Amino acid sequence: MSLWVIGSGLSAVCLRRESGMRITSCGMTDVGVKRTRNEDTFLINENLKLFICCDGMGGHVGGEYASAIAVNTIEEVLAGVQREDAVVSTDDSIDLSGESLRYAVRLAGRRIYEKAIEEPEYRGMGTTCLVLMLDNSNAYIAHVGDSRGYRLREGTIEQLTEDHSLVNERIRAGLLTVEEAKTHRLKNIITRSLGYMEDVEVDESVPPIHTSDRFVLCSDGLSNLVDDDEIGELVAAHCPQESARRLISLACDRGGDDNITVVIVSINEHTQ
Repeated sequence: MSLWVIGSGLSAVCLRRESGMRITSCGMTDVGVKRTRNEDTFLINENLKLFICCDGMGGHVGGEYASAIAVNTIEEVLAGVQREDAVVSTDDSIDLSGESLRYAVRLAGRRIYEKAIEEPEYRGMGTTCLVLMLDNSNAYIAHVGDSRGYRLREGTIEQLTEDHSLVNERIRAGLLTVEEAKTHRLKNIITRSLGYMEDVEVDESVPPIHTSDRFVLCSDGLSNLVDDDEIGELVAAHCPQESARRLISLACDRGGDDNITVVIVSINEHTQ
């Protein structure tokens, strides 16, 4: 089963997978308080164990279109890989899954770039992209931009992705503190996105999965307004659906100055 969502207002998808690894997941997106259009797109595909969060940009309908192209392309590529039975062994699965994921994200960026050249009204459109794909042992993560991926394990939340943003570069260089970055006038400037150039460097990681892990994917409409520890506390205390609802509500209460999207994936147990 596959569900991907673009939307103004609040949209939500909740799925539970019972075969093999037991996964409960939920995705929600909200236009926020100050925007009139939602340019975020998320996907939950339970058959592929695939989860995506994209934050589009480009004005008019460009951002919405870019994020939709990204989600559709990545799902299409990875579904094709599964149909071809490309993953044939445990040793090969990490290399093949990582290679397929990287190819899918880069192809999405190229399609967005080409569409913007073909149709001038979409010129300048682009999107962040954060992808999580699971097997029974590992989480495959690929990302471009400043949408964030977190893992909650034994009550501790850890950011698994590095923001591709101007303020994060300045933090790493020692020119800004984390607190200063939160209110910096350039905090929304990203240094890497899908569609800005024909090709893009994709960050990847393959952390192992533990029973009871929870993964959180979100756009910066959430992470700019809700601290990591607050995200961890809410996700630890509630089921994915209630966690997502409370996180979006909290971001809206704090100003909701951007679209807000969150996808939460809970690994409950392994079955034989």
